[in-house]
Amino acid sequence: MDTEGATQRPDVTGPKNARTVLSEGDIERVLTRIAHEILEANKGPRDLVLLGIPRRGFPIAQRLARRIAASESSVDPEQIVGQLDVTLYRDDLRHGTARTPAATRLPAGGIDGKVVVLVDDVLYSGRTIRAALDALVDLGRPRIVRLAVLVDRGHRELPIRADHVGKNLPTATSEKVRVRLGETDSRDGRPLNEVAIEGTA
Repeated sequence: MDTEGATQRPDVTGPKNARTVLSEGDIERVLTRIAHEILEANKGPRDLVLLGIPRRGFPIAQRLARRIAASESSVDPEQIVGQLDVTLYRDDLRHGTARTPAATRLPAGGIDGKVVVLVDDVLYSGRTIRAALDALVDLGRPRIVRLAVLVDRGHRELPIRADHVGKNLPTATSEKVRVRLGETDSRDGRPLNEVAIEGTA
């Protein structure tokens, strides 16, 4: 998962061995379902905060917030969504992994006593989410913390489970799952929205 803070869309060229598993329409339908699941689990929008993990977790959180606001007229999507950078909490920094921190931005009401839904694009080893939980400790004390991901590809190294999953996608460790979103990625100058597996035959 890319945690760089750049806002410019890189122009992506797809490798020949990539297989698309979620199209743009699939992503839209999946996010609509997750938004309804979040509302149902929370019994409405009260005290709800969505915190996206850069880079692609944040635009996913924004999309979810807009869908929640479309269902709940009392909700301002800008007031329930934020960004949580976990760069300095990662356990791979000691190995010299270069990452550029992004800004952490919390909603105006903070997170104390709130139901916080962490949002990321891909759940893999679980280490990014562990770092996010550590970061939350320094920011406040949520009442509940849940996790929503677009793709769960397995291979967990820590006892972490997502509450809301767009697609369970069994993969080999040699394969890569690439999430491309229009807010961060483009191809031939046009916004790109897809989930693909690379490294398949």
